[in-house]
Amino acid sequence: MGRTALITGITGQDGSYLTELLLEKGYEVHGVIRRSSTFGTERIEHLYSDAHEPDARLKLHYGDMLDALGLRRLISDTQPDEVYNLAAQSHVRTSFEQPVYTTESISIGTLNLLEAIRDYQDATGREVRFYQASSSEMFGNSRDVPQSETTRFYPRSPYACAKVHAYWTTVNYREAYDVFACNGILFNHESPRRGETFVTRKITRAATRIKLGRQSRLYLGNLDAKRDWGFAGDYAEAMWLMLQQHDPDDFVVATGESYSVREFLDEAFGYLGISWEDQVVIDPKYFRPTEVNELRGDAGKARNLLGWKPKVGFRELVRMMIDADMRLAEREDVLVCAGFEDAHTEWEQ
Repeated sequence: MGRTALITGITGQDGSYLTELLLEKGYEVHGVIRRSSTFGTERIEHLYSDAHEPDARLKLHYGDMLDALGLRRLISDTQPDEVYNLAAQSHVRTSFEQPVYTTESISIGTLNLLEAIRDYQDATGREVRFYQASSSEMFGNSRDVPQSETTRFYPRSPYACAKVHAYWTTVNYREAYDVFACNGILFNHESPRRGETFVTRKITRAATRIKLGRQSRLYLGNLDAKRDWGFAGDYAEAMWLMLQQHDPDDFVVATGESYSVREFLDEAFGYLGISWEDQVVIDPKYFRPTEVNELRGDAGKARNLLGWKPKVGFRELVRMMIDADMRLAEREDVLVCAGFEDAHTEWEQ
């Protein structure tokens, strides 16, 4: 029989790519989704079939990271071989506005899930391998560039502080309770499935609409912040590889190259043959109370021990996102020309 995986945050960008990968490898995949009046499953709809079908290998369950009893029941019911914890309030700027919710969903949520796994292992004797989605934001304004597994953490946001807590909780459960628990310290990873409020997708979405005359302004914050941007599909493979090792460990996953938001603008707008200088407006509300200047990862350990390396480079990533958003903008253009009301006359988010 194939293996079984449980994914929290399955409807997000990373969850969708990881689900694709695991289904291709023959897993039965269980995903945790939050109860809502809308489905919010757009990123995994192409993978989903009715759970009543006998060959359905993707099954969704309602759950919440703050519901400890519910998580215990999920682990018991699904009996996973692997658990991937991708659930979080994941927007750094928003974490300054919602620090308590961000901290609870990440810190307490991770603790609840690890406790559920520990109880299940103690009761059944079955090993459950655990992946924790850690973040390069934990390094914050570290003076060491590039950052590796041995770099000191210097979190600069409520999001990053919560991720540091979840990181050390994962390490503690590995050392105290012999849980096969790994931290993937992933640097920024993007794709056409990235949420539209994240700066990379915000840029590619706006650039294509500006190209078609559907938008005239793009409002941004710090253009000089530098990030190590990779492709989310590549990073999903690294998550899986961590749980296939003989011993659990923590790994940085990154490309080793960093580019500024300004350089991302250059690449995105340049690919479309247009200039961004007259369209971009700097809005102070998009600056963070504490900025992070540069994040660039050293993924040498993942390369040597996991055999992992990124397949998609920066330019290819930007163009992949532009191409996908151009198709979206063209469909929008067709609808507007057909007389449907344009709900996004001015894209200012």
